[in-house]
Amino acid sequence: MTRRVFSGVNIVKFQHPFDQKALANLNKMPGLPLLLKKVNEYGIDRLLRMQIIGGEFRVTPQNFPKLDDAFTESCQILDLTPKPELYLFRGTGHIQTNAVGVEKPMVSANLEAMEWYSHDELLFAFGCEIARIKGKYIAYQQMANVMPLLKNVINSTTFGLGGLAAGGIEIALANWMIMSKFTGDRVGLLACQDINIAITALMKLAGLPSEYLNAETIADFQAQAREFSTISLDNLDQITKILSFMEYRFPWSVMRACELLKWVDSGEYDKLMQAENLEQIENFAEPPATDSEDWQFMSSW
Repeated sequence: MTRRVFSGVNIVKFQHPFDQKALANLNKMPGLPLLLKKVNEYGIDRLLRMQIIGGEFRVTPQNFPKLDDAFTESCQILDLTPKPELYLFRGTGHIQTNAVGVEKPMVSANLEAMEWYSHDELLFAFGCEIARIKGKYIAYQQMANVMPLLKNVINSTTFGLGGLAAGGIEIALANWMIMSKFTGDRVGLLACQDINIAITALMKLAGLPSEYLNAETIADFQAQAREFSTISLDNLDQITKILSFMEYRFPWSVMRACELLKWVDSGEYDKLMQAENLEQIENFAEPPATDSEDWQFMSSW
């Protein structure tokens, strides 16, 4: 399959509206600039890079060609240069990929990703990580990942932030982490360029083994994803919604498939793929994300 290459493409042009709103709310949080500064001062970026270099296998064309081939192709399709270093880490029982490093990004995939994903599904997974890099999301995502460890420090007078402010930032970060996945999935689809591949990648991410993937399970999963958009959150109070979305490490595969299918069903993905030049790609119209206000429950934080 010959895939389209998006030379010079700006990932922000494909940002999901929920991602945009959650990021805007996050940026309004008092104390966020100081927190980012302190996280940087404590060398979190260097620590995460050191953990990868010191504990994971660096991927080369010789040792893990399947991973290297898919990652190289993903970077070419999405015009990411220079290509970051890629690492393989131990099995965790579920598929996992990561991107770290604000100044010098690095990407990691675990053993399950290498073994369970096909080449095309790896394109989708790596596309999601490239979205984090090109969208400049890594600083906030790293901060979200270390927030549980920094809570006690943040709540002290050292940072000049009260517990309520720190808690508000953590909630806003968790909400944005989930909403940013919607943008990542769009970019992942641009990398693999096949909605069926994106769907099976999300199904495997949810834990379904390959032997259970067939026309019936895929069709049922897509039907479930489309039905998810009709579920109202109105019957849940705000605290319950917040507690649910604090689990941003949960794959949320059905919800993510729901938003990705909306994008494809709107026709905007096809228009993007058929555009003749970059100017057309960058100026395509964003369809309305939803008619429901259910997703806006975080805006008061």
